Amino acid sequence: MNDILNIAAYKFVGIDDGHALREQLLSHAKALGLMGTILLAPEGINLFLAGTADAVREFVATLHADPRFADLETKESWSTTQPFRRMLVKLKREIIRMDHPAIQPAAGRAPGVEALTLKRWLDQGHDDAGKPVVLLDTRNAFEVDHGTFEGAIDWRIEKFTEFPQAMLDHRDELLGKTVVSFCTGGIRCEKAAILMHEAGLPDVLQLEGGILKYFEEVGGAHYRGECFVFDGRRTLDANLAASGHAASARAAEDPDIAIKG
Repeated sequence: MNDILNIAAYKFVGIDDGHALREQLLSHAKALGLMGTILLAPEGINLFLAGTADAVREFVATLHADPRFADLETKESWSTTQPFRRMLVKLKREIIRMDHPAIQPAAGRAPGVEALTLKRWLDQGHDDAGKPVVLLDTRNAFEVDHGTFEGAIDWRIEKFTEFPQAMLDHRDELLGKTVVSFCTGGIRCEKAAILMHEAGLPDVLQLEGGILKYFEEVGGAHYRGECFVFDGRRTLDANLAASGHAASARAAEDPDIAIKG
């Protein structure tokens, strides 16, 4: 019975009380019996949590009561068992590490495209202006190997900090096309899209909510394989159901990639 609610969410917003907020969120999450990981940084919040539906929604309601997180959107999926082993709230320099300090998503988002619109573009073979659409996978190579969109560009990066240089190496190949960057839940493709705009690529969009939101709203159209997630479920199919495949050993061993988006 799928009675465990899993949520993923992030928001780029200024946070200057990280230590106090950490203690508050950790205490509340534990009191509700939640497990998962929350990352806090000066640039925002990134979280993956699981528990009973009532507990998860009570926690989200508490977050929404904070004006900084009032419009925090969550992506939901269900599982038969708890996919996390403990509850962690960590303070970080970045909620997703890029090592590119000029990128400040809280100062303004890159334009996005909704899942239903992207599906329509892929169905018709071009965007609404008639331009070719290029899908750019911003995830790590081992994640891509579990599944990705048909024809997506994959630069075989091993970690997200390699993305800026890979983008510079391939920048000219993207000129004149509508580029849609995508990732698991939206956070990496948002940073990637901002970086590409900064590099002089004007026609770059981020897939709103990433692959998980696409699965939720569209299903598996134009996607092949499954989506790797950084918890005990390992991969999700287009119905947001766990496949039970074994996790990458690297993901299991490296605490810094235990949460992504």
